[in-house]
Amino acid sequence: MNDGSDDDVLGVITEQIETRFEMSLTDLRAAVEASPDASWQATQLVYWHGMLGQAQTALEQAEDNLLAALDTEPGPLGDPVMNLAQRVNAAVAVRDGRALILTYLLEPRTGAFAAVRRGPALRTSQPAPASVPAPPVPAKGVGR
Repeated sequence: MNDGSDDDVLGVITEQIETRFEMSLTDLRAAVEASPDASWQATQLVYWHGMLGQAQTALEQAEDNLLAALDTEPGPLGDPVMNLAQRVNAAVAVRDGRALILTYLLEPRTGAFAAVRRGPALRTSQPAPASVPAPPVPAKGVGR
């Protein structure tokens, strides 16, 4: 089931990381291991790249299991094959989610993220005092 497009996700992101830091991912990983506090972004990118690699491996295994089951089960698909298909879908979702995190971490900090806050989103001052209610007026003919 792997037509090479799955590898492109990992490959494209790897290439973007290497371009950003002007070094191979292997060298960046070694630099982060030597000094994890030197660059928050590099540390996060190396961590999430590893998580993406694990998700890609899990997806490939799920696809292989599904293909094997499809080869052995003729006719309508049963529950075991449908469960394997759902595992593939879940693995794709995990892989794509991790790829989105990496894409976000690679974005330049511009626009709303880097903008100076103009003011609070909620009112932070004391509300205006409520008007003092009028004293109750007794009704005629009603005794207490």
